[in-house]
Amino acid sequence: MKRHLNTLFVTTEGAYLSKDGECLVARIDGETRLRVPITYLESVVCIGRVSCSPQALEHCALNGVAVTHLTDTGRFLARLEGPVSGNVLVRRIQYRWADDTGRTAGLARAFITGKLANTRLVLRRGSREASGADTRSALTQAADRLDHLLRRLPHETDLDTLRGIEGEAARLYWAAFPSLLVGGDPQITFTGRSRRPPTDPMNALLSFLYTLLVHDIRAALEGQGLDPQVGYLHRDRPGRPSLALDMMEEFRSVLADRLALTLINRGQLRAHGFHRLDAGGVVMDDPTRRTVITAWQERKRDERRHPFLDELAPLGLFWHLQALLLKRHMRGDLDGYPPCLWR
Repeated sequence: MKRHLNTLFVTTEGAYLSKDGECLVARIDGETRLRVPITYLESVVCIGRVSCSPQALEHCALNGVAVTHLTDTGRFLARLEGPVSGNVLVRRIQYRWADDTGRTAGLARAFITGKLANTRLVLRRGSREASGADTRSALTQAADRLDHLLRRLPHETDLDTLRGIEGEAARLYWAAFPSLLVGGDPQITFTGRSRRPPTDPMNALLSFLYTLLVHDIRAALEGQGLDPQVGYLHRDRPGRPSLALDMMEEFRSVLADRLALTLINRGQLRAHGFHRLDAGGVVMDDPTRRTVITAWQERKRDERRHPFLDELAPLGLFWHLQALLLKRHMRGDLDGYPPCLWR
């Protein structure tokens, strides 16, 4: 288990969270391993078989600390939080826009624009760094085809057509993704995206990072009074944080995918750190998971200039800034929602 910034990650099998005064206490086999004042926390993420006392859950809810439970593979299970707060007027606008096909298509186009532009950047960077001519050519061709899809977006107003473009872009990207794997453990390969469950180490790593990213974006949206369940690109589904998934598309390739590639290509993660479950899915062992969480939190501390606001900020604040820009657009302060386009 480890505390990063204001999020407590509990990853140790059999850990038990309880309340002690104003603190959360993590115990393993009855031994206290960590004690954190509740005022230091914004959220708690429990991964795998981690349990919490009713008093600990009540303490978190009363202090505005969300508790999220994930499976060993990083799949979202549940999230407990206290009373919902936020601007009801903004939420009413959000709901009305979700029923307006023009507004929905406009926001979906913005999220897809961010996804395609940033994915193209990742491929072009990979092409520049590639040592082989065939690899360089494959990545350049995929980036060029994404560029063609990007030029189509401004002219499309039909939501299903926009989703089709997004799906085509995803197929192009994942087909080229193996060319981004250079060096590292030769036993870690990529033959295609598999999700539920991930069937190889690379997919297990990607799915876990996406879950962490969605967790952070969901908290950012709630912090601005938006409902993370009501999205525009992703269809509504019970329990699905559709708006968080929409916004994640802007950050998926440049943050989660690039971090996964860095960890693999530099040999920081090895195949022996993953194991296959009886059901066929692949999961990380505890040390590997801790390495990934530490790398993710360190990456979020890196500063970068926000492309729209033109201000330096830690990457971990970027989705908070995007949530603010989305709210300002809904209130009429901005003519459109500006996706976060990496430079």
